[in-house]
Amino acid sequence: MFFRKVALSSAFALMAGSAFACEIGARVNIIGNEFPAIQTVGAGAAECTGAEVKRNLTADHKDIHVAGMQGNPAEYTSAIVANSTLTILMNDDLVRPLDELVAKHGQGLQKSQLITVDGKVMAVAFMANAQHLMYRKDVLADLGIEPPKTYEEMLQAAKMIREKGVMQNPIGGAYAAGWNLAQEFNNMFIGYGGTFFKEGTAEPNINSEAGVNTLNMMKALTEYMNPDFLTHDSNATNAEYRAGNIALLNMWGSRAATQTTADGVTDEVKNGHAIAGPMTVGGGSIPASTLWWDGWTVAKNISDEEAEATFVAMMNGIRPELMQDAEIASQAVWLIEGYEPTEAAIGVFDAAKAGTVPYPMVPYMGLMHGAIGNELADFLQGKESAEQALADIEAAYRAAAMEKGFLK
Repeated sequence: MFFRKVALSSAFALMAGSAFACEIGARVNIIGNEFPAIQTVGAGAAECTGAEVKRNLTADHKDIHVAGMQGNPAEYTSAIVANSTLTILMNDDLVRPLDELVAKHGQGLQKSQLITVDGKVMAVAFMANAQHLMYRKDVLADLGIEPPKTYEEMLQAAKMIREKGVMQNPIGGAYAAGWNLAQEFNNMFIGYGGTFFKEGTAEPNINSEAGVNTLNMMKALTEYMNPDFLTHDSNATNAEYRAGNIALLNMWGSRAATQTTADGVTDEVKNGHAIAGPMTVGGGSIPASTLWWDGWTVAKNISDEEAEATFVAMMNGIRPELMQDAEIASQAVWLIEGYEPTEAAIGVFDAAKAGTVPYPMVPYMGLMHGAIGNELADFLQGKESAEQALADIEAAYRAAAMEKGFLK
């Protein structure tokens, strides 16, 4: 698979080919997340002339992209997706195979960029991503603390930071109830050696020792987080970091370059900012993280003319010339010709080198992800045991999987 190649080679495949004039003859409407790299892709698509290009780039994209692509015609002609969200759209048959469009307009794409499911190209990847450690090197150095390489060391560092009166809640995490919280569980669960499903089946397998250990570690981390951690997504967590309120966080590599460039960030935070690879947990050797790709799709329920216009516009959004802009080049680990890794890419490259596993791309993982996100809050608030929370997750997943036909 795509990231297997990344991990083995410790390098990222690049696009080859030259830019082309972007003239389109039908509407384009893009739904996607709002972080800088995706904003750049959307802006590049919008440079095309001949027809209207709309963009809805929002943190709520996962809550609206399915509804926005179910109509006929679909409201959105392209969804910018990642490992997890592609399977959700495919489960509802909302995106089309891209093989013919790749043959006509995608000569510059390398094979490793073509996200293939059951022999059909279903998405085009343009960047790599992973969650990894970001920290305040000045805070740690002042206390004689080495940057943590494990979550156990992160807890020890947080305890010392609090005891010395430097920060009351030194750990940050995107623990907002729902998708973000579930992803933090997924990372930790993989780090503990957990497997989400019984081998070769869609049967859940998280009510296990690895599952209990995961929840207990997550609960221990929340003791050093802002008390409102269940409302903190990536944006809110980054705001805490930029305000100088936290010193340790597990954050997306796609946020690394802009972590200290927002308005109002103090020189102390800017000068103290540092990046490292993902941490391990429980004595394991596999990082407690997941490797991701981000890419774009083309909706199924649109005309062939709109599909072609969308493909052409999105190709313009990932044209190699963009890499000549130093600010753009620093926004992500791009899979684009001319990209040269920046310091902000260290965490993602370290994740690949350390053997971080890709986020599972099985069709029922989205249902598991949703069940986890909906059922963990009570445990983290002390309202139920880890075992009960895991049983609730499996029950919610089973109900959803039976409805979709994955389980009987």
